[in-house]
Amino acid sequence: MFDPKEHPHRRYNPLTREWVLVSPHRTKRPWQGQVEETPAETRPAYDPGCYLCPGNRRAGGAENPEYTSTYVFQNDFAALLPGCPEAAPAEDAFFRIEPVTGICRVICFSPRHDLTLAEMSVAEIRPVVDCWAQQTAELNSTPGIGYVQIFENRGEMMGCSNPHPHCQIWASSVVPNEVAKEDAAQAEYFHAHGRTLLGDYLEREMAAGERMVAVNEGFAALVPYWAVWPYEVMIVSRRAAAGLDALSDGERDGLAAILKTVTTRYDNLFRVSFPYSFGFHQRPALAGGEGWHLHGHFYPPLLRSATVRKFLVGYEMLAMPQRDITAEAAAARLRELSETQYRHLGRWS
Repeated sequence: MFDPKEHPHRRYNPLTREWVLVSPHRTKRPWQGQVEETPAETRPAYDPGCYLCPGNRRAGGAENPEYTSTYVFQNDFAALLPGCPEAAPAEDAFFRIEPVTGICRVICFSPRHDLTLAEMSVAEIRPVVDCWAQQTAELNSTPGIGYVQIFENRGEMMGCSNPHPHCQIWASSVVPNEVAKEDAAQAEYFHAHGRTLLGDYLEREMAAGERMVAVNEGFAALVPYWAVWPYEVMIVSRRAAAGLDALSDGERDGLAAILKTVTTRYDNLFRVSFPYSFGFHQRPALAGGEGWHLHGHFYPPLLRSATVRKFLVGYEMLAMPQRDITAEAAAARLRELSETQYRHLGRWS
């Protein structure tokens, strides 16, 4: 008899219409064996050498104000620039080229250098959510902007160059690849069923329960059935809001709370300030937004400990993504962890 907990199989991702290979027999309990102790990060609340701390001068020469909550500024080393010149049409279809314009910004979550989302309170995270919503609305209404991507890289191994709590916004004139795939899949499903793809998917996940991590009135966190990364988590709005700027006050509270829960449990998983790439997917500015359902993706690389990681290599780069830990096992592991960050516990539990 086929057993998805024992036998190799592939799982379908309806958002991207792609498959992931799952090999559960290779590693049945990914947290077995030695777990290396890692020294806790110690950072000051203010670092005079940090270019994101209040009052300090940034690498581009500008000086930060003495901000007390969130702080937004134009990225001094932006990947996208406004007003790029037009390119001549390609004479050969094999060598197509198109200019891309855009706006890049940085959002500091807090003036404190020593915090992360996991160590901030829900009340401290709420202004971050409000800032995301405000920036989404502003940039979506900016001429020439096709999509607003908000994302955070946490930890050096994920390419974060500064530990000060912050994220980035890249608002581009084009809709990026991953979003374009999700846009097509969600629109087609909505036209066929009159409901959102993620709304129907979330209903089934909440009924099953085995891949759920946390849930509140506004948002749910789960390990998606088609997860690729070891402890990948998707957060989904309970109501089919199309974007961050469409959230009610109560839903913004729910988003702040679910982010606190997920990031705290990540830290508790291996007793480390957990690295990840996280970002929201929301309706493109240039599209009608039919079928769009707000959600965010956490992609963390840690596999068995703070020093054992998983990156996409070999077969995954050349053929298709593959994972050993089933989504069900990962969700069970995350559910059993405390919602109090490990540094604040009297003892590890």
